[in-house]
Amino acid sequence: MPLVVDGIAEITRLAGRDLGHSRWWEVTQKQIDAFADVSGDHQWIHTDTDRAADGPFGGTIAHGYMILSWGVPMVAELIRVTGVGMALNYGLGKVRYPAPVPVGSRVRLHAAVTAVREVGRGGVEVSRAFTFELDGSAKPACVAESLTHYYP
Repeated sequence: MPLVVDGIAEITRLAGRDLGHSRWWEVTQKQIDAFADVSGDHQWIHTDTDRAADGPFGGTIAHGYMILSWGVPMVAELIRVTGVGMALNYGLGKVRYPAPVPVGSRVRLHAAVTAVREVGRGGVEVSRAFTFELDGSAKPACVAESLTHYYP
């Protein structure tokens, strides 16, 4: 059950709050192929299962941007913001992909609110640390700073 936060005043009190973990999501070849189709990135390491079997990872791996894009639905498992007029994805800070994500692996999101600051028009910017954990790996699949603006 996600944390429900209502309005700008409650959002401002989130700084320093650990939001916890999403459920585990399995990475399938069907998802990887679909992402390749929408992104135009058909590099063999992602889509050619025969060639990738002989490659450095022993099989295909997910696109880094595919895993990063899962931050949207995964964070929705952790927090729901109500009582605002608009929320905008403002962008990302530093993004890194420390470990490859092989097909068949599982990923989950750990998120924490690192800062909340005022922006124009009565809004606030929420900075969240995203860590996409890779089941069975000491290294995460992805780490990123996610920035969202909320307006009344």
